[in-house]
Amino acid sequence: MISMFSDLLSMANEQPDPQRLLFLFASAQATKKSKKRDDQKGTIEPTMVVDKLPDELSTFEALVKEADSINKEWDFVFIASLSGQMRTPPTSDEAQTYLDKMTNDVMTGSNIRKYVVFDREENPIELIAS
Repeated sequence: MISMFSDLLSMANEQPDPQRLLFLFASAQATKKSKKRDDQKGTIEPTMVVDKLPDELSTFEALVKEADSINKEWDFVFIASLSGQMRTPPTSDEAQTYLDKMTNDVMTGSNIRKYVVFDREENPIELIAS
């Protein structure tokens, strides 16, 4: 499991073909807390999506600041990577289909385990669909 945003950036930069990182910011609404464990149940609502090349990012704090300048109503960021071909990174237009897929996955709770998820404080989060 990737535990820090800087690990994710390093891994993206080490890939043989250039990557485009896909971000889906989402808000959480807790419905109830489990009595036996520290788990919470609730719903997740996508609030915004963006794609960026790894060299357009510096730190997690900078990503949070940029996101908050657009919309502060988010609790988690889901992250995926899209690989380019022949030393050319994917374009933003090519990323849109995958951002739409991420949005659908989060809204339905399908395939969410394939995404790297951080909270606002850069804590890695494990989400399980119920």
